[in-house]
Amino acid sequence: MHRLAPVLLLALPAMVQAAPRPSAPIAAAVAAPTRTPANIARDRYRHPAETLAFFGVKPTDTVVEVWPGGGWYTEILAPLTAARGRYYAAGPWERGLNGVRGLQAKDAATYGKVQLASLPAQAGQPTVPDGTADVVLTFRNVHNWRFGGEDQARQMFAAMFRMLKPGGTLGVVEHRLPESRDAGAEEKSGYMKPSTVIGYAKAAGFRLAGTSEVNANPKDTADWPDGVWTLPPGYALKDKDRARYAAIGESDRMTLRFVKPR
Repeated sequence: MHRLAPVLLLALPAMVQAAPRPSAPIAAAVAAPTRTPANIARDRYRHPAETLAFFGVKPTDTVVEVWPGGGWYTEILAPLTAARGRYYAAGPWERGLNGVRGLQAKDAATYGKVQLASLPAQAGQPTVPDGTADVVLTFRNVHNWRFGGEDQARQMFAAMFRMLKPGGTLGVVEHRLPESRDAGAEEKSGYMKPSTVIGYAKAAGFRLAGTSEVNANPKDTADWPDGVWTLPPGYALKDKDRARYAAIGESDRMTLRFVKPR
């Protein structure tokens, strides 16, 4: 149902764009001395400066990060937006925001302005107001929503659409499953086909505005025994073939930029 039409498949290569040079504020946020050393060590796989530049994030933006996990990007987005913008961390209220809460408890000076929001919305908890975000970002989360069923994935894209101002940007990074593979692998491997992710976004009303290969890894064949978690940083197989997986590095990832039409 989410397969791209042949015409769109042919058009995708033409939409691949080089990430622009990161702005000085983005470079400064990535270089922030408050970042965790273990997170900095992953920059060579996650390319935060180039990724945020591709998504067009500015320090004056209202930025929403959906399902921020342990706060890897929070360590960058909070200082980036602290002076002139706004940063929401939106996730499951009870447990999904604990990583960000931990950062706030440890360093209120850096993370005290981060606003927490419930997503999916929970009665009595704060949410991101509709039509207020300049940029919504989500990193390696679409497969989690897919594990909850296609309806959950569609609902999350619809929620992100509602958050954005007309003309606003949705940036998605996700583990990439080759289009030639059986779509059933999306249900357990942690990898998603680009056509599936694009299908969810288009169904919510988004327009695909560009793709980038900044987070590509051609060494990743996306067919590992324990799915994407076989590779670093998860190392699901523990010490078995660890050197082999370390040499491959983190997963091959699609980087997609969508726009909410005006």
